[in-house]
Amino acid sequence: MKILAIDTTAKTATAALTEDKKLIGLTVLNTPNTHSVTLLPAIEGLLSGASITAGDVDLFVCSSGPGSFTGVRIGTSTVKGLAYAQNKTCIGVSALEALAENITADNCVICPVMDARRGQLYNALFEKKDGSLIRLTEDRTITKDDLKAELEAKGLKVLLCGDGYDIAARTMPELISAETPEMQLYHNAYSVAVVGYRAYMSATEEERKAFTASALAPVYLRASQAERERNEKLNNNAM
Repeated sequence: MKILAIDTTAKTATAALTEDKKLIGLTVLNTPNTHSVTLLPAIEGLLSGASITAGDVDLFVCSSGPGSFTGVRIGTSTVKGLAYAQNKTCIGVSALEALAENITADNCVICPVMDARRGQLYNALFEKKDGSLIRLTEDRTITKDDLKAELEAKGLKVLLCGDGYDIAARTMPELISAETPEMQLYHNAYSVAVVGYRAYMSATEEERKAFTASALAPVYLRASQAERERNEKLNNNAM
């Protein structure tokens, strides 16, 4: 099964092409350029480099959130468009789970953290045990202080990853079990492909029918700035 996977939920723009879980090609860009500029050329380069077309792809996968509102929209709309045009299956996966998939260390607790702004982090906890990734919490927004308190209460030491690494590391240095290698720190579309492949293979035939372009939707976890400002204005007017 040929898989095209992308992630644009944070500053990193990344695309990968795989055969099941075997990596064919990978692009990772940490640049100031917007994802709308870098993503499609990255995808085109991967496909042409492998001498295939979008029609040869069997499964399209994207990180559907949480993350930057604009980035999430770019990623999901790109995959929706590609999958719809080719009438192919597509899956949205958690950006946090894909970050946790990056970590190669075993028998550890993994704590992906993404900067959600406004004093919050996007976060979930996972355990890597005997090579398998086990989810411990749902994706959520949490303050760095509340995350520290939770880890202390549970007696956990963790491996951090994600663009919120520095924020979390400054807050709870004593709770970090080891420094995360640079290559495992940021979003990586190969991990998105692995998570998507796992979701597809574990789904029933009936569940696979829902993996369509029309069903794929972004996951934000919280209201956008425009929505918050609108709600504040409505509340003020109601007083």
